[in-house]
Amino acid sequence: MRTTGNTQGWHRTDTPHGWRELTVTDVVTVTTIGCRGFYEREGPEGRKSVSEDARKEGDMQSRTLGLNASLGDALLGASGAGNLLGVTPRRGLARLRYRLLLGILLVVVGPSILFNITELSTIWSSPFGVNTVLASCAALFIMLVFLRRAETLPGVGVISQVATTAMIAFGTVMTIMFAFRLGYSRGIFFGSFVGGLIFCFMLGLRSRASMGQAFHLIASPATCRLEEVPGIQWIRLSQPELPKDSHAVLIVDLREDFDDEWERLIATAAVKGIPVYHAKQVIESLTGRVEIEHLSENSFGSLIPNHGYNKVKRGIDFILALLALPFIVLIGVVVGIVIKMQSPGPILFRQVRRGYKGEPFTVLKFRTMKEIVVSAEEMRLAAITKTGDPRITRFGAFLRRTRIDELPQVWNILRGEMSWIGPRPEAISLSDWYMGELPFYSYRHIVRPGITGWAQVNQGHVADIDSVYVKLHYDFYYIKYLSVGLDFLIIAKTFKTIFNGFGAK
Repeated sequence: MRTTGNTQGWHRTDTPHGWRELTVTDVVTVTTIGCRGFYEREGPEGRKSVSEDARKEGDMQSRTLGLNASLGDALLGASGAGNLLGVTPRRGLARLRYRLLLGILLVVVGPSILFNITELSTIWSSPFGVNTVLASCAALFIMLVFLRRAETLPGVGVISQVATTAMIAFGTVMTIMFAFRLGYSRGIFFGSFVGGLIFCFMLGLRSRASMGQAFHLIASPATCRLEEVPGIQWIRLSQPELPKDSHAVLIVDLREDFDDEWERLIATAAVKGIPVYHAKQVIESLTGRVEIEHLSENSFGSLIPNHGYNKVKRGIDFILALLALPFIVLIGVVVGIVIKMQSPGPILFRQVRRGYKGEPFTVLKFRTMKEIVVSAEEMRLAAITKTGDPRITRFGAFLRRTRIDELPQVWNILRGEMSWIGPRPEAISLSDWYMGELPFYSYRHIVRPGITGWAQVNQGHVADIDSVYVKLHYDFYYIKYLSVGLDFLIIAKTFKTIFNGFGAK
C-alpha cells in the first residue's frame, strides 16, 4: 500500500481489502511491504520517520497512533509476558463449573475423608464439620475465581500466583470464621489448604500447556502488529474463507473498512459460533495497557469505570482501613522513633497531590528523605525521585522498598480521598506538567487514587513524560477493567513487589 496527500485532505488508498477513505493531518508518505512497513513524513528538513518526530518534537499524534511501534518491544517492557487465554475458547477443565466440581472432590471431600476415615458420619452431624466443609468450599471458590481472572490478564504467571491466592482465599475465610467465633476443624481446613495448592498448581500447568491455540488474523495494520509477538501461533487469512480448524479464533480490526467478501466472512464466523475478537482487545490482553488512539477521538465511552463495584469498593476500603488502623499506629510508633534518630525533621511527610475528580488533597507518608528548602521554580524537579537519590536516608530506603512509607495513607482512605488500590496520585506540580503534555492525563482522576495500583506492580516508579505516557495506558486499563478479580491480582502482585523491591526508588 502506498498513499500520499496534502494537509487536512481526504485520500483514497488501496488496501488488501479494497479502496477506503482516510484522513491525514500532514504531508505523509506511507510505504508498506506486506504487513511490516515504515512510515515517513516529508518536511522542510527532509524525510523523517514519524516515531523520530514524536520523540524529538513531542508529536502527540504520531505517539498516539504508534505507527512505527513494535508490539513485541512493548511486551519486553511489561512485567512478564502477555497471554491470550482471555480470548481462548474455554473447554473441559477450563470451565469454572467443572473445576469447582473436581475441586470439591479433591480439596474438600478428600481431606474430610482422610482426617475422619473412621467417623465419616460425624462430619455432617457436627457443627464443626459442617462449618469446615462450607469454609473450605468458599475458599476453593475464591481461589478458582481469582485464578480464572488471572489467566485472562496480561503479564501474569498463573503458577506463580497460586501460593499467594491460596493464602488470601483461606486467610480471608479463616478471618471471617474467627470474627464470628465459628468452630471448625483445623486439621481438615489445613488439609484443604494444601489440597487447594496442589489442585490449582495442576490447573496452572494445564493452562500453560493450552497456550498453543492458533489465532487467525484478517490482515490490517492493527492485526499485523500482532504478528510481531513471539511464542503465539498466528495464521493470516489470505482468502475470505472460514478456517478449517474447529477451534478457530478470528481476530480482526473491527474499525477497518473491509470489502463485502471479508465483511460477509466476519458475519458468517459469528453466526457459526466462531469467536471473533477486536484486535484492540487482543493487544490490551497482551500488554495490560489501554492505548489512546487519537486525540480527536472520544474513547472514553469504553473507559467508564464499573460504578456498581466502585461503590462497594469504597465500603470495603473504609472497613479494611478501620481494622488496619490500630496495627498501623503501633508500626508508626516504632518507625517514628527510628526516623527521628536518623535525621532531624517531622515523622510524617505531607504533600498536596491531585486526587479523585481532580481535587487536591494532602497525602501523608512516613518521611524517607532529608529535609531541604527549595524555591518555587525548583518545586517540580524536587517532586521527582531519582534512582539513588541522595536525599533518601538509609532507613528511608528500607521504608520505600517495603512500601511501609505509604501506610499513613490509611488516614486518606478513611477520609475518602484515596483507596487501597488505584492510580497513584501525583504532586500538583507534576500533575500540571503531565496534563499540559498529555491531553488525556486528567481522565485517570475518574477513580480514587490508591496506595498501590496496576501501573505500580507492572511498571514501578516513573517520572519522565514517555514513561508516564505508558503508565497512563496501565491506568486506563485498570479503569476499563475495574473489578474485584483485578484488585485481588494487584494485591497479590503487591506482596511480590514488597519482597523483591520492584519499582522502588
